[in-house]
Amino acid sequence: MSSTAGKVIRCRAAVAWEAGKPLVIEEVEVAPPHKVEVRLKILFTSLCQTEVIFWEARVGTNTIVSSHFLAMKLQESIGEGVTDLQPGDHVLPVFTGECKECRHCKSEESNMCELLRINTDRGVMLSDGKTRFYKNGQPIYHFLGTSNFSQYTVVHVGCVSKINPAAPLDKVCVLRCRVSTGLGATLNAAKPKKNSILLFLGFGLLALLLLKGLEFLGLQGSLFFDHDQSACLSAKKFGVNEFMNPKDYDKPVQEVIAEMTDGGADRSLESTGNIDARISAFECVHDGWGVAVLVGVARSKDDAFKTHPMDFLNERTLKGTFFGNYKTRTDLPSVVEKYMNKELELEKFITHHVSLPEINKAFEYMLRREGLRCIIHMEKLENF
Repeated sequence: MSSTAGKVIRCRAAVAWEAGKPLVIEEVEVAPPHKVEVRLKILFTSLCQTEVIFWEARVGTNTIVSSHFLAMKLQESIGEGVTDLQPGDHVLPVFTGECKECRHCKSEESNMCELLRINTDRGVMLSDGKTRFYKNGQPIYHFLGTSNFSQYTVVHVGCVSKINPAAPLDKVCVLRCRVSTGLGATLNAAKPKKNSILLFLGFGLLALLLLKGLEFLGLQGSLFFDHDQSACLSAKKFGVNEFMNPKDYDKPVQEVIAEMTDGGADRSLESTGNIDARISAFECVHDGWGVAVLVGVARSKDDAFKTHPMDFLNERTLKGTFFGNYKTRTDLPSVVEKYMNKELELEKFITHHVSLPEINKAFEYMLRREGLRCIIHMEKLENF
């Protein structure tokens, strides 16, 4: 790895030249890391629904190396000021970071780093306001700070978590984004108590991890609401007690839940990003102690959360969670250890594999809601 340190690397990358159009495999140039940056070699990566949303609507006239929230890399070289990582380390890069210096990073109650929190509009590095990607002299911009659809990428050191080198890279790569978000939403945000009535709005990978969080807490008992009837069969396979479709009722979900649970759920977790589901999640929890946790990413920036002020005065709590309240560098290694200790079965969430040239298939699987996670093998250039 040291033979490439300080040099420009040529490699393949999947580039989004236009919103909603298939990604194009290009040969790009990746510059060496600058101060407090690391250059990483990507072996395996994936994508989640949030990235698909941005690919469809937000990628505009700028050319962007499409990146996303799930990736596994080996560190290739480091820039000035990097002291806790060395070339060859196994790491997980994250779309948010931990500078360890701001008030958020020093607080035990927050993972919202002031310097490195998620920024969907910044396509350049913080140190100099420039990109590290080029094609024939033309800049290609970063996305969400990681740009994982390139065989090599450059990331701020605060967005990199050093992990157990014995962890299988093609498995723990799915710990980025939704797996950690789902676990943390239950363990760190909702914190249900024994015998709690749990309500989940929306069914998918996030919801499955919310459910897994209950197992870690030694809890059982859950209700799922979702418009997709096909999700019902999948939900039952994962131990869901009861699955309901809101379309089957002629009254709001919150009224149905109140009748079923003697006043409301103790905890509710919403994983859809739909504004109506978010409002229902809050209004369906029990007054006096009910807590609603919003997990899904909002579908529209114009959405407005509207509820009656008395719902708050009646001691219902509404809270959000970002990345499951996990700090990137401090907490993520412990999530990897849950897998290494056989507490977390990541294999059950991996349903497809594709090579880099087949990357658009991964988008198709996501758009058609086929499977859970598709692993993209970045070094593999032939078909599976």
